[in-house]
Amino acid sequence: MIHPMLEKYARVLVNYSLGLKKGDTFLIQGAMLSEPLIKAVYKEAIIAGAHPIVITKFEGQDTIFYKHASEEQLNYESPFTRYLYEKADALLNILGSYNTKTMTSVDPEKIMKRNLAATELREIFYQRAAAGELRWNICQFPTLADAQEASMSLEEYEDFVFQACHLDKDDPVKYWQEFGEKLKKIADYLNNVEELHFLSEDTDLRCRVKDRIWVADRGKENYPGGEVFTAPIEDSVEGEIRFSFPGIFQGKEIEDIRLTFEKGKVVKASAAKGEELLHALLKTDEGACYVGEVAIGCNYGITRFTRNMLYDEKIGGTIHLAIGSSYPETGGKNKSTIHWDMLCDMKKGGLIYADGKKIYENGEFLI
Repeated sequence: MIHPMLEKYARVLVNYSLGLKKGDTFLIQGAMLSEPLIKAVYKEAIIAGAHPIVITKFEGQDTIFYKHASEEQLNYESPFTRYLYEKADALLNILGSYNTKTMTSVDPEKIMKRNLAATELREIFYQRAAAGELRWNICQFPTLADAQEASMSLEEYEDFVFQACHLDKDDPVKYWQEFGEKLKKIADYLNNVEELHFLSEDTDLRCRVKDRIWVADRGKENYPGGEVFTAPIEDSVEGEIRFSFPGIFQGKEIEDIRLTFEKGKVVKASAAKGEELLHALLKTDEGACYVGEVAIGCNYGITRFTRNMLYDEKIGGTIHLAIGSSYPETGGKNKSTIHWDMLCDMKKGGLIYADGKKIYENGEFLI
């Protein structure tokens, strides 16, 4: 028997977020631990007339791979995965961890090689998504490990996930449609802006966004949604920023990150903890020291940091930057094997100016 809340979750994902229809080829990915939500989504996909394909991962799979993989295996690109990325109409990635620290002891160089091997697959994915040929979504199944990472009990974390997704409402689809219109209005306004100026504690950062496209995340590609984002002009980022929350990469924390930019490039980087990893990430490839995304979190239903960027980047009253690759639909041109988000709190004195006009203060839009 499927839990009623998971049935509701699945209906929103299948019918609203992904808009599955009869005949769609639909790829569902997730750990075996996420079986209850996988099963609920599979059922709704069948009801919708789609053709679901399920790929799962078992506990410790990544640990075994990185411990024993040869150079050939690290650099291998799966033709099976390529075929799915080229042919699938929709894709759902269900997050849910057995152990959020499983990658902590893995050699970062091995991870980078694996990421590099998947470069063409990512290009196929992002290009098809930008062209509207591939609908995709990332969501979360609440697990004990993820609850521990967020400093909550499993019951508390389940409530957090369902409330952040607004599944506690009688009609969550209606909520996302109405909230999505508000986000679209913000994105439409920002689409006419040429330069942004961000001010906060130890932060004074400018970037140009003329002719770049702002996207309103209405719960279609991420569930929950709740941000507006774009790609800055690659050589335009200037100034300093301090990220208020730890940066999380493959389960490893980097604390009190401070970056200085000149002509778009990171020229100085420091961290109170994990600085060696920070520098390693910035050296991943040529595009890793440039900004691929600038975004503003607008989901005020998410009120706490959980060490999960699916939720954290949407926190109302925050901004985030991602170093590395841009999303093609924004018009961004930066390419990298990584896309890594870092979060800055704007609720205490934070300001955003658009072409010299104050449009945001203390975590709230004034427009």
